[in-house]
Amino acid sequence: MKKQQLIIWSLLLGGITLQLFTQCNSATGNGAAPITDTVKTILFDDFSGPGLDSTRWSVETTGIHVNNELQAYINSPEVIHLIDGKSEGAENGALVLQPHYRPGFVTSDGRKFDFVSGRINTRNKVQFAYGTASARIKLSPGAGLWPAWWLLGNGEWPATGEIDIMEYVGETDWASAAVHGTGYSGDAGLVDRYYFPDSNDVTQWHIYSVDWGPNSLIFYYDGIPMFRVTKPMTEFFGTWAFDNPKYLILNFAVGGVFPYKVNGIKEPYYGLSSNTLESIKNGESRMVVDWVRVVGR
Repeated sequence: MKKQQLIIWSLLLGGITLQLFTQCNSATGNGAAPITDTVKTILFDDFSGPGLDSTRWSVETTGIHVNNELQAYINSPEVIHLIDGKSEGAENGALVLQPHYRPGFVTSDGRKFDFVSGRINTRNKVQFAYGTASARIKLSPGAGLWPAWWLLGNGEWPATGEIDIMEYVGETDWASAAVHGTGYSGDAGLVDRYYFPDSNDVTQWHIYSVDWGPNSLIFYYDGIPMFRVTKPMTEFFGTWAFDNPKYLILNFAVGGVFPYKVNGIKEPYYGLSSNTLESIKNGESRMVVDWVRVVGR
């Protein structure tokens, strides 16, 4: 999620047949990505505890200033908290990431922002190479919202590799998956969109997954394969960046370059509409996560 693009890179997918390995219930997001090899559970968190599990998750704070995003990340229940998710349709508890409007908020490095939000990761706590990472997520409408579910390596970007399992910028009929590495990063990243039916858009529960192997990455939404990237495809542009361990990230950005490239909105904020601003002020913009699961090979 460092830099994003509108290029829908799909030409090399022509002629590739992807087998649907599992059944899914797309109305409730109960489908799961296939697990075809011997596996072990690396992480399962259904957020049913009294608070965020600090043995697995760390909260990222200010100092992350990229993509012309509008928010500062803070460590506060205001932006990161757990709820009894059953009223939301979750199976047990649920994690909520929620941006808030805080005009003139000043970060520790002296920068001013008008929004605060939440970002968590598993760096140096839960990391893996090869396996399946899945999360069941429900999102809010709003042009310029930019929640994401992704994986990142510990080294320098983009050589360390980035796997964007789900990104959403406020158009409720689609979400996107992407990969970034040396030679295919930023606006040249490899990316594709998945379009949802009107009756089951991103405001409903969906399972967003990636099945990561030594030679390919296959992305699944509700168990349906929506994008495949192979090692030869990346090596056509640069270097395969997906043999090193990566950690998990869940975050909720606001505005910035990727939303702007989609919606063209400049006012009241870069990439963020006035209607979305009101939704944030009213506490209506949230990313709700039912559970996160990682299984390794």
